[in-house]
Amino acid sequence: MTDPRSILRQAGLSPKKSFGQNFLVAPHATEAIARACVRDDELGRAMVVEIGAGTGVLTAELAARARAVVAIERDRDLVPLLTRAFAERANVRIVEADAVTAPLADLLGDEPPRVLCGNLPYQLTGRLLSLATEHAAHLERAVFMVQAEVGDRILATPGTKEYGALSVFVAAAFEARRVLKVSRGCFYPAPDVESCVLELVPRSSRIEETERFRAVVKSAFGQRRKTLRNTWRALGTREELEAAAQAAGTTLDARGETLTADQFAAAARALPG
Repeated sequence: MTDPRSILRQAGLSPKKSFGQNFLVAPHATEAIARACVRDDELGRAMVVEIGAGTGVLTAELAARARAVVAIERDRDLVPLLTRAFAERANVRIVEADAVTAPLADLLGDEPPRVLCGNLPYQLTGRLLSLATEHAAHLERAVFMVQAEVGDRILATPGTKEYGALSVFVAAAFEARRVLKVSRGCFYPAPDVESCVLELVPRSSRIEETERFRAVVKSAFGQRRKTLRNTWRALGTREELEAAAQAAGTTLDARGETLTADQFAAAARALPG
């Protein structure tokens, strides 16, 4: 593993705060992410799209295990470094693009196993998680580095203080597990928060994120200490809301934080519109 600090220093570059750049400098973490992305029984078969390739440290680990790697990087100062570093690696393609607008479905292709991975910039985590959710049908898994607090919220179960709308929206598309915790000292520069790596595997029975489903979830957590009778008030008549709660296997006296993603989906299907 070539240290990102050396790569940047030799190129006369430094991390850009505006891009939220914190480069992973811990070999054990990089290797663990690569193993989570491409399992041992998938060596030489997996297609991996990496969001935010940076200096290419993870890209190299992925290329050693995957059939092909598409490394997306939006920093035009880093793209030439990546292009030179992987010029002789036939299974690596460097794409200068913003992952939020890149054609991920096309890049992932149709041949499984297909993996989306990346060290998500904290300010873009929500948008990139939504993007992964939208492309769940094109994935066998997503492996993301996220802020530890965000990871706790994604992994939270109903009835806990961390459980919220993010927990539900991710659970609607994925089964999530924590791969490893990553301390701030594993990055250059060190961020102000701890991080973790999550593996997201698409559900066999994915919940469709309709406008009604989003409204049912968001309203339930908008005032999380209030009951569904109050938070859902604008979504239907009393009779309609009672029918929705019954369909979800609960009552309007319950709070939204007690419902699973499947219960929210059942309630949404029962409501008109």
